[in-house]
Amino acid sequence: MQNPRVATVSQLSDFDEIIDVRSPAEYAEDHIPGAISAPVLDDEQRAEVGTLYTQVSPFEAKKLGAALIARNIARHLETTFSDRPKQWKVLVYCWRGGQRSGAMAHILAQVGWSVGRLDGGYKTYRRQVMADIETLPDTLDFRVVCGPTGSGKSRLLRVLQEQGAQVLDLEALAQHRGSLLGNLPEEVQPAQKLFDSRLWDALRHFDTRRPVFVEAESKKIGLINTPESLLSKIRTSECVLIEAPVAARVQLLMEDYKHFLSNPALLIERLTPLLPLHGRQVLDHWQMLAEQGNWAELVEKLLVQHYDPAYRRSTANNFTRLSGAKVLQLENLDQATLRAAMPEAL
Repeated sequence: MQNPRVATVSQLSDFDEIIDVRSPAEYAEDHIPGAISAPVLDDEQRAEVGTLYTQVSPFEAKKLGAALIARNIARHLETTFSDRPKQWKVLVYCWRGGQRSGAMAHILAQVGWSVGRLDGGYKTYRRQVMADIETLPDTLDFRVVCGPTGSGKSRLLRVLQEQGAQVLDLEALAQHRGSLLGNLPEEVQPAQKLFDSRLWDALRHFDTRRPVFVEAESKKIGLINTPESLLSKIRTSECVLIEAPVAARVQLLMEDYKHFLSNPALLIERLTPLLPLHGRQVLDHWQMLAEQGNWAELVEKLLVQHYDPAYRRSTANNFTRLSGAKVLQLENLDQATLRAAMPEAL
């Protein structure tokens, strides 16, 4: 019978599966990419044991905790893990690599599976993530896709990725399109820690011998902060600039933001923070166009009056190699046109 072995963050790929035994709330805030949630205490149980520990005694808390943990592990064995083969290699972790992961790892090992227990648990993993995010960007050769709002930067990244190029899609990791109107319908942004984990996982898997394409982003992507180490590297990297007619950009934005077309009130609400910048008269005019359904005219005015001037200010200041960018002149921003332009971007 094997005993659980101690494993490090660098050994994550040695295992078939990674099990996070922390509570669902802890897992939701952040977890090792690819890990599945199999809590040995749910959120209410964890709170109950903690209260008993402080208000009654550590002994009573441990007695209750042991009973709850035993029942939960038994349930996972009968459900989540019931189909795992004898050759299954599994890594288990909790907050500090202590009692919760220890209990799960011991039982799984007694079954006969090959079990690892993450040394230091999530806390050690989190320290490694933050340390690597500071250093990994400098090891990579970025190509920054620039262009004004609606010029198809994200679409070009997807085409590049489909064709085998290395792509860091920060907006996908942050679940946000990166502008005032960028909240994705019915999607909540991840916690900052979970974004950090997703970013770390992407960065560590890139081939340093090949370029990594990334979209020009600001410091904030919705509520998410882009790490300074990555932002600094991107802003001094080579650029690819998309130039497209306003009409093509309007068409793209109406396709990508079609959820606003059926909800003008939501669009007006999202535009309200621009009132101090543009004044009541301009906002009222935008509202009128939205309420009348004059979407093409409204989108063009938003581009010309707000987004394009803001883009010119921020991009010129932040991306030091933009003046020497490789320029893609595109008449349309559909998939066929972007695929045809891909060789020029590489």
